[in-house]
Amino acid sequence: MKIKNLFGLTTPTYSFEFFPPKDDAGVANLFTTIKNLRELDPSFVSVTYGAGGSTRRKTIEITKTIKQATGIEAMAHLTCVGHSRSEITTILEEIEAAGIENVMTLRGDPPRGQTDFVPHPEGFPHANELVRFIRARKNFCLGVAGYPEGHPEAPSKEIDLVNLKRKVDAGAEFIITQLFFDNRYYFDFTARARAAGIDLPIIPGIMPITDLAQIKRFTQLCGAAIPSSLLAELEAVDGNKDAVAQVGIRYGIKQCLELLQNGAPGIHFYTLNKSLSTRTILESLRASLPSPE
Repeated sequence: MKIKNLFGLTTPTYSFEFFPPKDDAGVANLFTTIKNLRELDPSFVSVTYGAGGSTRRKTIEITKTIKQATGIEAMAHLTCVGHSRSEITTILEEIEAAGIENVMTLRGDPPRGQTDFVPHPEGFPHANELVRFIRARKNFCLGVAGYPEGHPEAPSKEIDLVNLKRKVDAGAEFIITQLFFDNRYYFDFTARARAAGIDLPIIPGIMPITDLAQIKRFTQLCGAAIPSSLLAELEAVDGNKDAVAQVGIRYGIKQCLELLQNGAPGIHFYTLNKSLSTRTILESLRASLPSPE
């Protein structure tokens, strides 16, 4: 099923994001996580795509396996990094042949060791061009990224919103946001998007905190801020892995409840291929919120 059609059937949607592991042991652990989370009946899951297409084969294989073996709707990520138009056409054919109907279309980050994004000479420098290219050739349901705190490379939030509108106008059908921890950014971003004529579902992307050093690294890369009160609470228990995870769970429950109670169409969990925190947060949300009619 195309993800755009889920929003009329399931409110709210709950979805999980995974990344392709580097080795067989990691793959085994990933499918253990998927098995554990399958019991929560997610609306869909997505599988990320390595810089320069470094996990291209695994992305497609894992997405296909999830859909066929578990029955969960699955979405493959695709980026512009390192690919020519002809290579992207081949990848799209592979995704289509695997029975995958949903694609998350992204510009992508520079490969490791590079600071600037350099497009393939026969490829695309921007995600909106990738969206338009796919829309003209295939009937996938296309998702794109949104940045509540602004893309780190954008000169301003206003210009970043113009870039999002380009992706929408090119044929995107839903938006998943970058991670954030202050809901005010999401609500402001959504209001500005609506004022700009963007009426697609905007799904907040949430990353349960399990490691302080890790989340500091992630937020520095994507330009997200950790609220001072949350940071102080995490730093007070830093070094105690279980205590950090519990702080992350409590904050995640509070954050997600506020989002859903104020109109967010769902939650997209950046799981980091782990199940415990995501499972605990989602179970609490379902226990706290009224069942959809």
